[in-house]
Amino acid sequence: MTPRTGSWPPRGPRGTTYGRLLAAVAAGAVLLTGCGHGGGSDRGRTADRGAVAPDSGRRHGNPAPAPAPAGPSHAAPSDGGSAVQQGEDDGRRPSAPPADYLSTFALDVDTASYGYARRTLADGNVPDPDTIRPEEFVNSFRQDYPQPEGNGFSVTVDGARTGDPNWSLMRVGLATRAGKSSADRPPAALTFVVDISGSMAEPGRLDLVRRSLDLMTDRLRGDDSVAVVAFSDKAETRLPMTRLDGNRRRVHEVVDRLRPTDSTNVEAGVTRGYDVAVEGRREGATNRVVLLSDALANTGATSADTLLERIGAVRRAHGITLFGVGVGSQYNDAFMERLVDRGDGHTVYVSDEEEARRVFCDELPAQIELRARDAKAQVSFDPRNVESFRLIGYDNRKVADEDFRDDTVDGGEVGPGHSVTALYAVRLRPGAAGHVATATVRWLDPEGRAPHEESGRIEAGGLTGVEWSQAGSRFQVTAAAAYLASELRGRGGGWAPLPGAVPLARLSDIAAALATRTEDPEVRALAQAVHQTHRLLT
Repeated sequence: MTPRTGSWPPRGPRGTTYGRLLAAVAAGAVLLTGCGHGGGSDRGRTADRGAVAPDSGRRHGNPAPAPAPAGPSHAAPSDGGSAVQQGEDDGRRPSAPPADYLSTFALDVDTASYGYARRTLADGNVPDPDTIRPEEFVNSFRQDYPQPEGNGFSVTVDGARTGDPNWSLMRVGLATRAGKSSADRPPAALTFVVDISGSMAEPGRLDLVRRSLDLMTDRLRGDDSVAVVAFSDKAETRLPMTRLDGNRRRVHEVVDRLRPTDSTNVEAGVTRGYDVAVEGRREGATNRVVLLSDALANTGATSADTLLERIGAVRRAHGITLFGVGVGSQYNDAFMERLVDRGDGHTVYVSDEEEARRVFCDELPAQIELRARDAKAQVSFDPRNVESFRLIGYDNRKVADEDFRDDTVDGGEVGPGHSVTALYAVRLRPGAAGHVATATVRWLDPEGRAPHEESGRIEAGGLTGVEWSQAGSRFQVTAAAAYLASELRGRGGGWAPLPGAVPLARLSDIAAALATRTEDPEVRALAQAVHQTHRLLT
């Protein structure tokens, strides 16, 4: 089955699948067990990554939507980009699949791309366009979605118009109910795989990892267990799986002795880490491998391909997931992303102690338990009112439309108190009125694996009533993050700008006003990132 690309009119499939390396799930796995508040989430992925494209350098961005087939019910849109006709090849990707009005993807909330971009901008550099994943910008902020009364999801669909005629932004928001207290969650068995190669000597790398692990060790429960594997040119078990009760000092001593040494053999570290995790696996506990690294592999297998089958096999056989925490001013995001994808994990990026504390204590604790397994979303657009649409990001989370209700196809694992946001650019037909789209989320119960669905819908008036910069604060934050990502991603070519983009100076003013209005430190950081982008690009 050929996966749909999630936009209409049709366009060709993406080039290289962008992998997720390490960033922070590690943190999440860890911290979530230790801190008793905040929301985190496991992340979704596409149908089982059985065929993961090898690392091949740069990844192609979103092309502009192609013209619709001629006919009375399909008016051709004008997107301002180079259109890809059905059956035509633009030199980068195969012919487009048949036209449809469905967009299907596995739930996924990584944030490493945004965190790394912020770090790069703060250092006075413009991020490599290949490291920009717009959905990770969008999903880096607290949202205002209502929580459902029971398990599962609430579905919120809202929107606003842009400055481009007939183009609107549509936000699909999914949220789960907050979790139990730390005392009520299952115990955790966490294997920390720590990069101690020479590149980790830079300030903000291994020193930050040590402080984060010390913090987490103090926050975890006594019935939680941890193991520590360190790797450089080879891997070494520094601490076998050990219950924390009565052993916290021992764990701190192991962590404090971590010092940078030689080259980076990620293959050796991940392989040893999974061996230790399998050997120390605890029934009834949340078993995870947490990878903390800059992912700059230069020894052993330097391609993710050689590790993917091992990671996938352990996940299927033992339910052990992989989380990644990225650090460092130079960070191989693509390599880490692919590893964590296969390990049913989540990635984050941390650049300072404040971010590490937020990741480990505020965002990731909820990941120890689950609200939903194999969660997927499908958005159905009404062809009577919609001329074209485009999902912003989620390039490597696409699922074939016909696989939406196939529960053997892998989706995303989502924890309590978690939100997922998908942003669409939607071009309405002239005079559009009535139903525009219905968004449905499908998931399996974590215990009995019974399937459930929940839906929400929106009409044309919900997309045209107000301009996006005058919408609610949280909607504006979502749009501003997406426009920043579009600006940075578009520098590499092969990416059609998000419709309705405003000049960076105007976007900077909007973000600054949002930071003042929300009094949210994360929105303040977004405003700084937009300002730095404006300064560097103009």
